[in-house]
Amino acid sequence: MPRICFPSRTLTLSLLCASSLCSTTPAHPKEPKWIRINSAHFSVLTDAGADQGREAVSRLEQMRDIFAQLFRKTKRHLPQPLDVIALRSDEEYLRVAPLRQGRPISAPGFFLAGQDRNYVVLDLTANDSWRAVSREFARLLLNFNYPPTQDWFDEGFAQYFSSLRLGDNLAQIGGDPMQNLPWEHTLPGQTSALSNSPKSLVELLDRPWLPMADLFIVRHDSSGYPPIFYAQSWIVMHYLLSQNKLSETGTYFGLVEIQKLPVEQAIQQAFGITAAQFEQTVKDYFHSLVWSGGPAKPGPWNAASSASPAYQFPSILEAGQVGSSVLDVTEAQARAGLAEMLVRMPEHREQAEGELRTVISDPKTDNAIAHRGLAWAHLERKEFDQSSEELARAMELDGRDPWVRYYMALVKFKAAQSTRNPIQGVSNMIQDLVAVVDWDPDFAEAHNMLAMGRLEGGGVHAATDSIRVAIQLSPRNQQYLLNLAQIDLAGKKWDDATALLERLKSSVNPQIAEAARKSLADLPTLKKYGVLPQPTPSSAPAAASTIPKLPPSSAEKVDEDSSSDQNGVNPAEPVPDRRKVLFLKGKLASVDCSQRPAATLTVRSAARTFKLRTNNYNSLLLVGADEFSCAWTDRPVVVNYKAGGKADGDLVSVEVQ
Repeated sequence: MPRICFPSRTLTLSLLCASSLCSTTPAHPKEPKWIRINSAHFSVLTDAGADQGREAVSRLEQMRDIFAQLFRKTKRHLPQPLDVIALRSDEEYLRVAPLRQGRPISAPGFFLAGQDRNYVVLDLTANDSWRAVSREFARLLLNFNYPPTQDWFDEGFAQYFSSLRLGDNLAQIGGDPMQNLPWEHTLPGQTSALSNSPKSLVELLDRPWLPMADLFIVRHDSSGYPPIFYAQSWIVMHYLLSQNKLSETGTYFGLVEIQKLPVEQAIQQAFGITAAQFEQTVKDYFHSLVWSGGPAKPGPWNAASSASPAYQFPSILEAGQVGSSVLDVTEAQARAGLAEMLVRMPEHREQAEGELRTVISDPKTDNAIAHRGLAWAHLERKEFDQSSEELARAMELDGRDPWVRYYMALVKFKAAQSTRNPIQGVSNMIQDLVAVVDWDPDFAEAHNMLAMGRLEGGGVHAATDSIRVAIQLSPRNQQYLLNLAQIDLAGKKWDDATALLERLKSSVNPQIAEAARKSLADLPTLKKYGVLPQPTPSSAPAAASTIPKLPPSSAEKVDEDSSSDQNGVNPAEPVPDRRKVLFLKGKLASVDCSQRPAATLTVRSAARTFKLRTNNYNSLLLVGADEFSCAWTDRPVVVNYKAGGKADGDLVSVEVQ
């Protein structure tokens, strides 16, 4: 049951923080014993004992499993490592909690995002502290396991998932996520729960709704989202999941994201009703749900009602089924691990660096974790030499630490970006990254850096293989798509690169869009002279590598010589593929993979049969399936393609139903 002390937690936190924020002395006379609990997909550092540590890791595994059930996925990726720290006392938690208006947050858990890894930190003195990070955890899973969508889908699912309640063998989802939390809850962007702020999403939905077409085009900006956006996105997702409409939703996104249809037309085509009718359908669904106090009224779900908004999972991964191992962690390693997390928080950075220096000042406590934490801090300040020195010492202390090797590669990568010079020591960088991806094959950023390192070394084909793995692991990362375009340019795949850059030039990320437009403008020069113009500091993208001059291989030289006519005149340059993307719904009869990785799909629609191909099924955009299968047969599909003739063409995307 909820802790009674939470309503006055803010005052308690501020008083405790004043006396303990900068203290490294433990509150208990006996030093806590730190351990690391490892499950199949998560690792938890804790001083709360094995039982509570196992419970924390079980909840994370259960959330991951429920996400898979909701989206019917057999594979789930977390291509950014996730470190979990679970603390046994309020006092310890206060020393690391983020500050809001000078005070620690009241929620008993927080999510800390980073480019290299993410952190979850929990206060285990609170019941169900994992619920404080369920929204961010949902977005993390969605970001890496679902194709790009519009803002309403992501936020609606995050709010829906944050209503999750877990027991050892029971899970319920679908209630109002703002209700029945024993800590202060605010919508994202709100600084505090003011007296006139909505206390539930149901309450917000009693206010006027945004027209559905307007909701679907809302984009995040500096002012954030209006409150009704969160509530309306939540109830739309509630409707789609409860009514098994994810297939139609995937079709909708194919129409708006790939075919660029207007929202109202895409809704009509995907759902079979107008945008206004869709809005009314969702409203009727909302009012049909029975909340405590009557239909569409604020309150927790009424689980006894046949029209309850709550869904109880028929089966979940039970806590007792989660296998785990326990490893002892020294006090010095635990202190360094906490400080390595804290150094990523501006309000705690100075404190954290001081703690790391204290750890390394004593030969008895010196460890690789502390040095790599200081290396990260130097790297953030672009102090590349100091960062390298710390990593060299870390390597001496623990040459098997994959994080040390990753950061050694990252220093070289960032230094080259900062100076706009070639990567220094690219061979060593590649060796380090190969070791990192052997340790964690799902580490998308390591694959991305490996791709750019291989490109720098002249290995276009190897670079292509690496960047495609990164894209497969993180399909929404547009920087990876931009890097693929740059690799295609280096490999003289003009059409492929042009198609990607045309898509990226309209990105909502201004840096990506600017870089894509510049690459398109530079394309004629690249084709003519074989090198890109040197980038200026104001125009080069922050995270993209410049393309080195790549002399043609002997095979390429033969091809170039044979492509000229007898008068020495080169043929016309290839024309970008400007064919219109077409839509087809039918049944997949068979898949021919005899020319791997190329594949040809035989799709029957009405009385017609289509032969649709892809040059590389590993890079084909898929919806409703985790990976392409050459064994598919007799499956309903929705495809987007570019016509070759009347009954053949080139695939753009495939949705398997």
